[in-house]
Amino acid sequence: WRAMQYAATFGFTVWLRPEDHHLARDAVAHDGEVASRLGLAGIPAAAETVALATILRLAAETGARVHLCRLSTREGVEMLRQAKQQGLPVTCDVSANHLHLTEHDIGFFDANCHLRPPLRSQRDLTALREGLKEGVIDTVCSDHTPVDDDAKLLPFAEAETGATGLELLLPLTLKWAAGTGTSLPDAIAKVTHLPAHILGIDAGHLSVGATADVCVFAPEAYWKVEPKSLISQGKNTPFTGLELAGKVTHTLVQGHSVFHKG
Repeated sequence: WRAMQYAATFGFTVWLRPEDHHLARDAVAHDGEVASRLGLAGIPAAAETVALATILRLAAETGARVHLCRLSTREGVEMLRQAKQQGLPVTCDVSANHLHLTEHDIGFFDANCHLRPPLRSQRDLTALREGLKEGVIDTVCSDHTPVDDDAKLLPFAEAETGATGLELLLPLTLKWAAGTGTSLPDAIAKVTHLPAHILGIDAGHLSVGATADVCVFAPEAYWKVEPKSLISQGKNTPFTGLELAGKVTHTLVQGHSVFHKG
């Protein structure tokens, strides 16, 4: 309450991930069919929606601008839709992982799928994909949280949460776009100028005079996700072995080439 009051006074954005600590405490997977079958402690959708209801109420009372990080539930998407219709100054992102994976991808305790928030149900995934297309969800984030190999070579419930995501953000966004009939410019906007606008920075566009931070990619070129193909020190990802379209060939930062791959 106080933080939002101060933020509203100075025009700051408050960044929050909606999760009720008590409802999610000591749990490791979505509270559903797979968690029950595998004997894993479940995190209910209510852990997100209870926290989200509190955040939205405080935002309405204080007028603070809020960005919600990594929405994961169908109910959360609907709550955000209603909040935007009421004119609340809220924005939201979704992890690229949650646009393509569900609780069933845990399989037999695949620790690479131990993420936070957890991978949810198929209906949640469908709502997230549609919510992003409609603009209820504003942007896609990589949720780049690489984990040391040893921290993943543990039983599922003990393994550290997270996955490498930076190099997969583009191809996973393109894969979502292809599956939902979203145009390439609209898909790219979800990871460029729309996030920049939320951050309040002049970036993510190719206007005359803009800083030449540019990623050049071949949208129809496929590459296989393998540890050796990832430059990031973290190699753990649920998408290992999958072929994805969208191969980066050049990266420029402030007009200088910092990456080139033929």
